[in-house]
Amino acid sequence: MSEEYKAEEKKEEKTSAKTEIISWIKTISFALVLAFLINNFIIVNATVPTGSMENTIMPKDRIIALRLTYYFDSPQRGDIVVFKYPDDEKTLYVKRVIGLPGDTVEVIDGRVYINGADTPLEDEYVKETAYGNYGPYEVPEGCYFMMGDNRNESLDSRFWVNKFVKKEKILGKVYFKYYPEVEKLK
Repeated sequence: MSEEYKAEEKKEEKTSAKTEIISWIKTISFALVLAFLINNFIIVNATVPTGSMENTIMPKDRIIALRLTYYFDSPQRGDIVVFKYPDDEKTLYVKRVIGLPGDTVEVIDGRVYINGADTPLEDEYVKETAYGNYGPYEVPEGCYFMMGDNRNESLDSRFWVNKFVKKEKILGKVYFKYYPEVEKLK
């Protein structure tokens, strides 16, 4: 082999390696940007630290909430949502929407009554007998009243200094948990 041929071959190897490295950098950069966009604009991926939503969501369950749900619609009573805790917005909470804008919410003997109704809210997701009397709370326009499914152990709207969650502080609707098992939530 001539020296000229060896030099040309070495040059091609360097170019090939450089092309390969650049290709990997582009792929990794694209994946990181895509993950950032998905995590900040499409989904909320969170681990639930407490038992306030038992038996629907257990401590250490991992959940996915869709941020896009409330861009075109409003939260509905019964939705499970991720939101910025009104008393410390650096903390995320997961609770169920109970009171809608304009509602009056009252808890009598552990049962939830909306707008002075004679019958309590049907909350089949509450697995234990709840206790206590709270309210009435008048939910301001653009705000929501939240409660955990584990009513006797939930730090929720009943106990917060700022009782209501503004719509713009709701990050997304929880659709399913994926760890330790996959389960669609209602």
